[in-house]
Amino acid sequence: MQASSGMLTKFESKSSRAKGIAFHPKRPWILVSLHSSTIQLWDYRMGTLIDRFEEHDGPVRGVDFHKTQPLFVSGGDDYKIKVWSYQTRRCLFTLNGHLDYIRTVFFHHELPWIVSASDDQTIRIWNWQNRSLLCTMTGHNHYAMCAQFHPKEDLVVSASLDQSVRVWDISGLRKKHSAPTSMSFEDQVSRANANQTDMFGNTDAVVKFVLEGHDRGVNWVAFHPTMPLIVSAGDDRLIKLWRMSETKAWEVDTCRGHFQNANGALFHPHQDLILSAGEDKTIRVWDLNKRTAVNSFKRENDRFWVIAAHPEINLFAAGHDNGVMVFKLERERPASTVFQNTLFYITKEKHVRSYDFQKNVESPTLLSLKKLGSSWVPPRTLSYNPAERSILVTTTADGGSYELINLPRDGSGAIEPTESKRGQGNSAIFVARNRFAVLNTTSQTVDIKDLTNNTTRSFKPPIGTSDIYFGGTGNLLIIAPTAVHLYDIQQKKTTAELSVNGVKYVVWSNDGLYAALLSKHNVTIVTKALEQVSTLHETIRIKSATWDDAGVLLYSTLNHVKYTLLNGDNGIVRTLDQTVYLVRVKGRSVYCLDRASKPKILQVDPTEYRFKLALVKRNYEEMLHIIQNSSLVGQSIISYLQKKGYPEIALQFVQDPTTRFELAIECGNLEVAVEMAKQLDRPKLWSRLSTEALSHGNHSIVEMCYQKQKQFDKLSFLYLTTGDESKLSRMAKIAEHRGDFTSRFQNALYLGEVEDRIQMFKEIDLYPLAYMTAKFNGLEDECQSILEATGLTEDQLSLPKLGAPLTPPKLVVPTYKANWPTKATSQSFFEKALLGQVEGLSLDDEPNAATSGLGLDDVAEDDAAGKRNGALAEPEEDEDAAGWDLGDDVVPEVEEGFVNVESADAGGAGSSEADLWARNSPLAVDHVAGGSFETAMQLLNRQVGAVNFTPLKARFLEVYQASKTYLPASAGLLALVNYVRRTVEESDPRKVLPIIPRDLEYLATNDLQRGYDSMKTNKLEDGLEVFKGILYAVLINAVGSESEVTEAKKLITSASEYAVAMAIELGRRKLGTTDVINKNPQLLKRSLELSAYFTIPKIQVPHRQIALLNAMNLAMRSKNYNTALSFANRILANGGASKTLETAKKTKAQCERNPHDSVEIEFDQFAEFEICAASHTPIYSGTAFEECAFDGSKYHTKFKGTVCAVCGVCEVGKHGSGLKLFA
Repeated sequence: MQASSGMLTKFESKSSRAKGIAFHPKRPWILVSLHSSTIQLWDYRMGTLIDRFEEHDGPVRGVDFHKTQPLFVSGGDDYKIKVWSYQTRRCLFTLNGHLDYIRTVFFHHELPWIVSASDDQTIRIWNWQNRSLLCTMTGHNHYAMCAQFHPKEDLVVSASLDQSVRVWDISGLRKKHSAPTSMSFEDQVSRANANQTDMFGNTDAVVKFVLEGHDRGVNWVAFHPTMPLIVSAGDDRLIKLWRMSETKAWEVDTCRGHFQNANGALFHPHQDLILSAGEDKTIRVWDLNKRTAVNSFKRENDRFWVIAAHPEINLFAAGHDNGVMVFKLERERPASTVFQNTLFYITKEKHVRSYDFQKNVESPTLLSLKKLGSSWVPPRTLSYNPAERSILVTTTADGGSYELINLPRDGSGAIEPTESKRGQGNSAIFVARNRFAVLNTTSQTVDIKDLTNNTTRSFKPPIGTSDIYFGGTGNLLIIAPTAVHLYDIQQKKTTAELSVNGVKYVVWSNDGLYAALLSKHNVTIVTKALEQVSTLHETIRIKSATWDDAGVLLYSTLNHVKYTLLNGDNGIVRTLDQTVYLVRVKGRSVYCLDRASKPKILQVDPTEYRFKLALVKRNYEEMLHIIQNSSLVGQSIISYLQKKGYPEIALQFVQDPTTRFELAIECGNLEVAVEMAKQLDRPKLWSRLSTEALSHGNHSIVEMCYQKQKQFDKLSFLYLTTGDESKLSRMAKIAEHRGDFTSRFQNALYLGEVEDRIQMFKEIDLYPLAYMTAKFNGLEDECQSILEATGLTEDQLSLPKLGAPLTPPKLVVPTYKANWPTKATSQSFFEKALLGQVEGLSLDDEPNAATSGLGLDDVAEDDAAGKRNGALAEPEEDEDAAGWDLGDDVVPEVEEGFVNVESADAGGAGSSEADLWARNSPLAVDHVAGGSFETAMQLLNRQVGAVNFTPLKARFLEVYQASKTYLPASAGLLALVNYVRRTVEESDPRKVLPIIPRDLEYLATNDLQRGYDSMKTNKLEDGLEVFKGILYAVLINAVGSESEVTEAKKLITSASEYAVAMAIELGRRKLGTTDVINKNPQLLKRSLELSAYFTIPKIQVPHRQIALLNAMNLAMRSKNYNTALSFANRILANGGASKTLETAKKTKAQCERNPHDSVEIEFDQFAEFEICAASHTPIYSGTAFEECAFDGSKYHTKFKGTVCAVCGVCEVGKHGSGLKLFA
């Protein structure tokens, strides 16, 4: 008999002793009743506790789900049977009647009945609909331990400690309690006389058979689901098999093997097996036909009390002293492999077959593998060699073995292999046309063998190797628990290694460039050189994967088929009714094998992932085709396009006006935005549209928006700025009509209408202002009439000193007739394609289309005069910066990248020295100084993965402003700009560069010292700001030599370490006051951990002493003497102030008397670790981590893609070419 610890455990829970178990027939749920009186409802697929039910008093020994209703029943030591609804999560009613502990409860498969067995020596049948007791079966003379209905017939079987098993006929009970209409006349007569017959001793349930054979009490008994068999388990440690006919029942055989009480036994629902569980801590599997042991699974410390089988799928559960486990007896994954258009697979009957994907035809049996391994253990893997048309099959039986067999050309029935070569091994795969590799996990060796099964070479793989896979020609992928190694067989060495946990399967793409590493809950995509491309996590178990021809990975979980692109974008393709194993994707068909090893074809819609792939690859033709030919709509695709920065494409999918408006605003499509705003007609939308249109310089739309909103003042100002006098005059009339004197005054002021203003002042009795206005503009007659009207003379007035009258300048050119574009409002390349303006789309065409943003030829013709006057700021300047391949960070050659500043066309109209700075330098700081913020951001993104530029705003402005001085010139003209250089002696325009404020030396002598002072004076908030400021200042800076680059890196590291340290301590202080923390164990634990982590960053020794002293004192106050001792030792090792050392010595002496911690914290004083800057938790040496490319702060891998918590600028895990400070 094979004893195995390697049970396929699917779920385990930890609790008190489990006495009853029930599987839900459809949902992935399991009920567990505990000795502690609780009933737990678990989702064994997700591993989560859904609910707990706690109304019983004392242990609950029996539970059962109803087959169709949302009910379950439980029976316990409180003599009560309770029926519960798991929908309302409460007990519906209680059935009372038993006089002692209830051992088991089960629902009838079709009638509204419950059968219960009790220590009161009776078995009772209840009707749960009318909540009545139907029948009490007496006859046992000791505790009735178990009673179950037959799955089809009117029988009940019961087991008792009186050493007997009884079979009861309950057909009389069915006749008595079923509807009269379904009965024959005789049955109805007998029912009418039921009371009379009862008096003669005939009851509703009569004993049909008494089965005696056990020497001690019988704990469990169960019917076979289809055959007339019974299995029982007893305290005599025996599992007995009984057969019954209509007239008699007899013992067939006994299964011996348990060496303690056998507590449970059942028949396998789909195979000829018996499973039993006992107090000897084993689950044993027996062959039903031979009654021999097939397998056994042993637990270290836990006795088994109950065992149950899922009615539909191949799952079992067993309850033990510390909880419950859900398990399988064997893998259900069919062994299969694909070569070109053929699938080779092994059926449940152990027959090798093939399936042709092109013809969709299944072959006859090619080969029978009946003799391979144990009859109950299916083959694990299959590897195919097309050159020799041979297969390698591995099985886990007998400690793992493989068989090398040649396949016949065509199937001719279940033929045995003529010759085969066998050997010991856990994994075997072909690695070349005449070589295969075999892994033996016990000896930890990999043998390379030829086709005669002779070893040509051997090597020791990395420790803990569990599996091997094909790794490309001449290579092996070696799977270890925490890593995958790429091993070159010829060179006999590992060429690459990737840290990834628990890989179980490897799936190669069709072109062999990528592989998907599948573990229980993760998919990691790698290149053929084992470089990680992307990774994703699933909560439901991942079962299989396959690649389509376009490079999209489709993978299946227990209940979904999903996809993922190489960049990690993923989604659901379809749901599954039952678990399948994917083998090939072709168009809309996904080929797979089900758990019965039958090929199936699933139809899927690949539109979504093909569209996303086209988007990633910028294949506009494909995108256009999908948009025009499919109904790809939905909120997910719209938000995906928005997230990826393609609002103009999302616009094509959306029908909802509000969403269309939002997208149109985002991508600057004013026509659609106007259309949607008219449709929705909401003030908020008109306001947003006016702002967007104003930024585009489209004043006609702005005018319409202001009119819709009745914003008269804004309209007047708009007409003033655009020079539309006729509309301005109309606005004055409207203001007069509305009686709005403020607006009327404004309009008169804009129009230069003095008389209107005077008239208005008169109307509102503001004669002093009317007189002033008239006097100021030299209207003497008007002055006299005002004086007469008020009855005053000029001598009585005291007037301020008046200057010369100002009149608004008159219009020269009617500029309001056309819009003033301030943004490139051209349609995107994609919008042009949708409108049919571009043919033969491909990636190569796009840059040309992008640079033709403003139609430069037209601008050149229309504004030739403006160019001569140097008034036109050409769009080409931005394009030059965007078009320069800044990613390489190389200064272009003179002939290509620069213009001769001294020549006539030096830089075109409006060129300045600031423009030259950006061209002359690959440093981001010089681009900032020149005002080219966008290219500076692009540079920083490529160099250090900068994504969030908000914290850098102040530094950008500081650098930009410091590089220029302004000299006021003539009144009415702009000030003269003088550019301040750091290359003072340089006369060549191609080498001039701007001055940089707060250089490296300044930061080291001033800001860094201020940061140190903040640490010393405990002003940590101020210190954190100072150190972050240093990081920003170094990021946007320049140095004069390579040695200064090294100094800058040291400064970055120092600032980063201090920022992390201060953030940790500030995080600790935010937990609450000392009283609050001491009252909450979780907060206390976290506080102690953070104080300990505060000592880890590499800060100056005096400052580290402060951190250590702080941590030591906190540990002492919390009685964590062992931890405090470690801090005291570190303080003494560091040396320093005598007072500090004295305190440490005292603490050390006190702690050594009792070196124990009262609060367990996650802090290993002997382990090497870094602190994650985001979660402030340890990253132990040897575990995978990510870091910020700029400041070097470390992070757990789950923070990849987030913004760095230290600098707040760069993306964690994004590695660029490195920060450039010197060119």
